Amino acid sequence: MGQSNSEQQRVLQLLGLIRRAGQLVTGSELVLRGIQKEQVNYVFVASDSSATTRKQFTDKCNSHKIELSFDFNRTQLSVAIGIQRSVVAVTGKGFSKKIAQLLK
Repeated sequence: MGQSNSEQQRVLQLLGLIRRAGQLVTGSELVLRGIQKEQVNYVFVASDSSATTRKQFTDKCNSHKIELSFDFNRTQLSVAIGIQRSVVAVTGKGFSKKIAQLLK
C-alpha cells in the first residue's frame, strides 16, 4: 500500500461514481459470478472480512487474473457506495484502470 490518504479518498469517491454509473457489482455471490464469467475487472474485499472470504476471493481473482484490493474496510466501502457491503467489483475497464493507477 504505497498510496496516500488522498489517493485512497479519490478511490472511495470514484467507487460512488462507478455505482451511479451502473458499473459496480456488489455482494459476494454476484461478484463471484462476475469473476467466473470474467465480467469484472477490479475486486474490493473489505480488509475486516473473514479469512475464508479473503482466501476465496484471492484464489478466484488469481485464477482469473483479476485485480484485487484489501485496502479498505467494510465501513469505508459501505459509505463510499451507499449500501452495506464487504465485497464489490468494478465492471468498467476505464474505471478499473484509473483505480489501479491510484492504488499503485
